[in-house]
Amino acid sequence: MQHSSRVGLKTMEVDHFNPTLPNRLRHQYSNLFLATRHCNGAKAEKWPTQPQLKQKIRFLDCCQEQDYGVHIFEHPETHRVYGTSPAGRYHVRMCDLNAPPFVHERRQRAQLNKILTSSLAIIRDLGKALELANLLRLLTDISAKMIPPIPTD
Repeated sequence: MQHSSRVGLKTMEVDHFNPTLPNRLRHQYSNLFLATRHCNGAKAEKWPTQPQLKQKIRFLDCCQEQDYGVHIFEHPETHRVYGTSPAGRYHVRMCDLNAPPFVHERRQRAQLNKILTSSLAIIRDLGKALELANLLRLLTDISAKMIPPIPTD
């Protein structure tokens, strides 16, 4: 959902989680997800084969399970995400979660969060203090609309 405020609703689409279900089941609410155009296009009509499913290679269902911090982690220096399970690796690869815009946004989020949590300032001028407080509120608001922090391993 965080993407909708950053990329605009016009680039958000409804994704059929399992595109191989019969029409009646395919369009059920529980099979519909909001996705960026990029992720939806990358996933397209792909679905793991039966042999892959037997090896636990599958898409992660964000409505049914925790994916980040369980199956998917963020590298703290490169800000690329990586899967630690067969499902996590498949999901990252098939949804193209390391596309340059996503990595760039995760890097920006980390930089903003570092500034917001580690900066110490002493300001003697009340006008400058209010200016800084407004800037910090703005940066906090921007950071909240970015890709949320993803646990590192």
